[in-house]
Amino acid sequence: MSLPLFIVDAFADRAYSGNPAAVCLLEGPAGEEFMQQTAAEMNLSETAFLWPEDGAYRLRWFTPAAEVKLCGHATLASAHVLWETGMLAPDEEARFHTLSGLLTARRKDERISLYFPPYELTLVQEVPGLAAALGIPEGDISQIMQYADNLLVHVNQESLVRGLNPDFALLAGLAARAVSVTAESNEEGIDFVSRFFAPKVGVNEDPVTGSAHTALGPYWAAKLNRSRLSAYQASQRGGHLLLDVGSETITLTGHAITILKGQLQVESVCL
Repeated sequence: MSLPLFIVDAFADRAYSGNPAAVCLLEGPAGEEFMQQTAAEMNLSETAFLWPEDGAYRLRWFTPAAEVKLCGHATLASAHVLWETGMLAPDEEARFHTLSGLLTARRKDERISLYFPPYELTLVQEVPGLAAALGIPEGDISQIMQYADNLLVHVNQESLVRGLNPDFALLAGLAARAVSVTAESNEEGIDFVSRFFAPKVGVNEDPVTGSAHTALGPYWAAKLNRSRLSAYQASQRGGHLLLDVGSETITLTGHAITILKGQLQVESVCL
């Protein structure tokens, strides 16, 4: 038995940029052990599994170490695969049942827009050990916000974000599941930059993190008093996102490119 498997660079307008995600197409539900082992074998920040369910698709996301409740780039990659394979018509909406509820995506020309619920942000006064884990002085942190079980850390210079070299062991020891570090950008056409670290769930640095922008978008929309934003995640691979921030929905828009199509051989493993 074999299963269709794709690797897609998401939030990328050229190959080997953005964030790669594996997408595995199933006919029906699979065992969690199989999905987790497959994600570990792929060794990408996320592997997506999807199968038809109730007129839409069930979508689950796994890092090499754990299942996650929300993932932007692997959702974009999954929608891209559905359109590219003809499983959805070009003008048909992609609908996904997920641990974060019903998520949708639409295609326009070469871009894909994801419609996600925005995170609520709560101000945090202090996180002991955070500055040391990030390798920056305490005074360079302008503000700390919490969203779900993650942290959003606003630092006072773009160069700090781009030059970060965190201590991943110290980061993994923090209570937070993941840390997004951000600053306003000085570059023309980009409103803010960010980087995202999640060593606690097996991803030291995620190249481009759609889910983090459902917190970053509302944060910077309030700071800049503007609902349409251009974002750049300044990892080594890098990726651009266009954001439209509403009170109940945030739209994340970007490109996707398939770089590998194959078959996952599953005779020796249990679905």
